[in-house]
Amino acid sequence: MSQLGSSFTLKGLTLRNRIAMSPMCQYSVEAEDGAPNDWHFVHYISRAVGGAGLILVEMTDVEPDGRISNRDLGLWSDEQIPAYRRIVDEVHKHGAKIGIQLAHAGRKALDAEPPVGPWNEPFDDKAKQPRALTTEEAWAMVGKFADAAARAVKAGFDTIQLHGAHGNLIHQFHSPGINKRDDEFGRDKAKFGVEVIKAVKAVLPPGMPLLMRVSAIEYAEYAYGLDHMLEIARGYLDAGVDMFDVSTGGEGGPAVKGKPGNYPGYQVPFARALKDALGVPVSAVGMLDDAELAEHVVASGDADLAMIGRAMLRNPYWAIDALRRLDGKTDLVATAYERGYPGQR
Repeated sequence: MSQLGSSFTLKGLTLRNRIAMSPMCQYSVEAEDGAPNDWHFVHYISRAVGGAGLILVEMTDVEPDGRISNRDLGLWSDEQIPAYRRIVDEVHKHGAKIGIQLAHAGRKALDAEPPVGPWNEPFDDKAKQPRALTTEEAWAMVGKFADAAARAVKAGFDTIQLHGAHGNLIHQFHSPGINKRDDEFGRDKAKFGVEVIKAVKAVLPPGMPLLMRVSAIEYAEYAYGLDHMLEIARGYLDAGVDMFDVSTGGEGGPAVKGKPGNYPGYQVPFARALKDALGVPVSAVGMLDDAELAEHVVASGDADLAMIGRAMLRNPYWAIDALRRLDGKTDLVATAYERGYPGQR
């Protein structure tokens, strides 16, 4: 059997294979109330039917003004819990596990009046002018992450991922080029993320792993490099992160420094770098569309999970197709669909 098709266990979470669906914003909350609707239900359940081991629900924000747009998901109210539980329960019926990515867009919030962040500089020359959070507001934001995590637990999610990448709020705090504060959250660039991790970890069941997405490097004029992220990540690891999902960039402005080429597997070396330096499980992203490439990533030990993004938007059954290509057949095909797969019965 392929390594991609082998199970993976992290603390109390066991996945049926090493294929994970990356969190990808759908911008489809038509009611703008933060709650998932039928679009999200079909979107996530179809990937469970399609064989993914882990499904990560898109960036879900801890307060209304934390959304990139008002059509994004949120988990700032107990009233939103039932809509998520409906999705979680159905995903479980089809054998997949499901997590949720909790986040705050910070200065990237397009519809906030005004957006907030660690400092008052905008994301780019088209973005709104943000307002710097006070020290007290930053501490309050830590609590909002914990409250959202507690709701995610009530909704039945198997794991939680914190979004500390792509220029969102946690990333903004640990980026020296963005965070120019002189308070406790500025003198220690890791502090905001560390406090969020500790607060979230405190509300999780003991066996539930905490995942975190990070940008290993930035691309902007003020960009940090891998050494800085390794230092920050050590703090996050000590605070309670169990696995890093390793990406790059997204901090804002034009990409002018250190941007890797846009080719299949281009971000995998960064995942391997964090894994080797920190001795921690990692997942890799970055155009892992080809089954053989995804297999190589996990079989070589570069990463423990292959995160599939746009390819799984194009094909909800990417996991089944990949495992059939690698192993000849898979027991993940639903009985109702077997007639569509020659030799599957």
